[in-house]
Amino acid sequence: MSPAGGTGTSSTPPRANAQAHGPSQLKSTPNSRGASVVSENIDLVGVKVKKIRPWIQRDIEQTKECNVDAMLQALLQRSSCAPHTIQPELLQKCLQAVLPVCNGQVSTALANSSDIATALHEYVLPGLENKYYSPFIKATNIALACLEETKVDGMCAPVPTVDMICQQNDMPMHQTHQTVTSTRKPDLVILPFDSACAPFETKNQDTEKDTEKRDEKRKAHMDKNAMASPKNLRWKDILACIEFKRKKKLGSAPPPPSYKVKGYVPTKPEYLPVHHLQVEDLAPGPSKTPSTQPASHTALPSSGPTTAQSSKGGSSKRLAHDTLESATTKKKKTDELDADPDVTVQMGLYAAEMFAANLGVNHLLNLVVIDDTIWIWYYDRQGIIQSSGINFLQDLPRFMVLLYALQRFKLEDWGRNEAFLPDENEGVQCHKFEIEDENLGTVDLLLHTGHAERVTHYGLQGRATNVVPVTSKTLAKKYAHIPKDDMVAKIFWGEASRTSEPEILKKVEEIAKVHASVKDHIPELLWHHTFTNPTSTIREALGVPEPIKGSRVLYILVFRKFKPITKLRGIEFFNVWRQCILCHVTLWKEGVYHRDVSPGNMMWYRKDGKLIGVLNDYDLSSLADDAGPRGNERTGTVPFMALELLKEQGQRGEVKHLYRHDLESFMWVFIWICVRYRDGVLPPRGSCHLDHWATLNAVACGVQKLYFLSNLADYYPSGINEHVGRFLVHCVKMLRQIAERQSSRLEEQILNQGATEQSNDEEVDNIDDFLQMFTTMPSWVELTELSNHSQ
Repeated sequence: MSPAGGTGTSSTPPRANAQAHGPSQLKSTPNSRGASVVSENIDLVGVKVKKIRPWIQRDIEQTKECNVDAMLQALLQRSSCAPHTIQPELLQKCLQAVLPVCNGQVSTALANSSDIATALHEYVLPGLENKYYSPFIKATNIALACLEETKVDGMCAPVPTVDMICQQNDMPMHQTHQTVTSTRKPDLVILPFDSACAPFETKNQDTEKDTEKRDEKRKAHMDKNAMASPKNLRWKDILACIEFKRKKKLGSAPPPPSYKVKGYVPTKPEYLPVHHLQVEDLAPGPSKTPSTQPASHTALPSSGPTTAQSSKGGSSKRLAHDTLESATTKKKKTDELDADPDVTVQMGLYAAEMFAANLGVNHLLNLVVIDDTIWIWYYDRQGIIQSSGINFLQDLPRFMVLLYALQRFKLEDWGRNEAFLPDENEGVQCHKFEIEDENLGTVDLLLHTGHAERVTHYGLQGRATNVVPVTSKTLAKKYAHIPKDDMVAKIFWGEASRTSEPEILKKVEEIAKVHASVKDHIPELLWHHTFTNPTSTIREALGVPEPIKGSRVLYILVFRKFKPITKLRGIEFFNVWRQCILCHVTLWKEGVYHRDVSPGNMMWYRKDGKLIGVLNDYDLSSLADDAGPRGNERTGTVPFMALELLKEQGQRGEVKHLYRHDLESFMWVFIWICVRYRDGVLPPRGSCHLDHWATLNAVACGVQKLYFLSNLADYYPSGINEHVGRFLVHCVKMLRQIAERQSSRLEEQILNQGATEQSNDEEVDNIDDFLQMFTTMPSWVELTELSNHSQ
């Protein structure tokens, strides 16, 4: 699959300083186009469906596909007694084992499997969408009760600490992300039995431990409360969401009188592209494959986001980037955004909530049900995989096998990261993390995840960075000079192919030893750990094309805590910002390319009464001496990217990323903070200039930034320090001149050569000249002198 907005290549993009040989040759890593782009600006875009939906949709459009039998085999393997040992016959053994349940031949203290058929016959009756819920819940929970006693050689027993159950929801669920609250309403959820019961119990009601009494409690819940809408379910308890859609045209065939194991018959549609309900004849009819033929385990590549057709049937589908336009978007597209999102996008929104609710989540599962077909959706930070559909009325054994596998999932199989254990500290939510370190012994971390300063992530794929205040007895002993509350943990999913941030910081520390402009101006890495479970593992098991491309691993890094640059104003703000620029240029000359300049990556602290600027966050950086191309897709912070990189060519990776692009990003950061903040405080969301830059796609944001450069008077902040204001004007004038020169150069190419290719290769070596365009400005010199006098 090509990178979003890509050029059709499937190879890893070359480094930014690699030599290009043609107009379509990649010169830098293409930008991400999904929700990870706006996750850092979640306080601006909020978490309203209308604003987040287009970005989530872009991630959904990049979904890979696999045959459902391959997915079932992988899930069974994961829940088996030997998950790391290949057991190719698990699926066939389990399909045979669940037949008695499918055919009504199993009876337990909780249920009779013959009642599954009754529920499924009720399911096919005409009615509204919510009429689906109760019979589906009944059939699922009866099946779980009967499957609990089904034994298959090599498979684990059900997990009593999870004790999964299917529960109706259809009620608003809320979650806070930084300063904003989301509201979502999944139809059904799968969650642990105790979590399902909690909303229906009184505060002083005891949890039944006795097996017999617990069975009575479960049966009572299955018969009544499982079909009722609970209040205040917590996202952190949800194991999977189930979303239903009912087509206008009914006609589901009733379940057959009995079942036997057959080869997989493709559903129609076999896979779900975005807006599938608006497209007819997406896939060919049911396969003529004889029932004796083994089911295919081949994973199929999904159409990429630049493809104009769905993966089946050649029907046109609208891509998300068509909806990410400026404020002048046509009313028709505004109406489209006001409409309910496609069910695939809805499920993406739920997955984003589930990711955000827990720390270091490895993966998630959700289920989409349309009429009599169910699709399995698998999410992790490398991307999304959907299985082909199961007609659970005609092919009940495969649905039973899905439930059988999930019933044997431990919490870690559901994707929970068991390394982070929930805890409380003075009544506030925390997580404990302990691990053996070869140098320090046991490293103990108490992550204050309930702290107001925690920075969370909202999205489906990408780095998913969380920054959490942390305390540690072990690290406090080693770093006695650091106050107890002056440490933070950065938890993120880095691309396995990239040079890791700890490796880059080693190089940065070496440079700091010989350059005063870097010394004291870089983050202090106190400790780090890399988890060893890459996201590529499931893709290799499923046979998904290019399983290693974009594979991610989880890192946890502990740093000394600094303060954000947005808390400063006036000359102090300029002083810290300038120090970050001088640190950055030295690192660039020494072979460390930062490439992600944004306000969140500029920090400060005081030393001997002086303000010290810190250039932070090197997880997207690269080294000049890297042995080869690194990384599959980078995540730029759109409002601060250079104008040249915001164009289509830049987003596709066809423009070489040069020093001047990072320097221009520094200027946009300066503009952003001056215009948006007042005395270090951000006005209420939506009430200040430039907010909308964070909600636009790259090209549209570039257009708005060009407009800004020509209309500064409309945005000029009142009450700004006169010296800072003068530099702001000079900065805008210089950026406008640079943009005009680039435009003129392109026009000359068209006139003289008849070509539209844009090359910036000749500007590689003029770092000092470009920096001096700004540092020689009278307003820069004036502010620098004032900064030196104020220290």
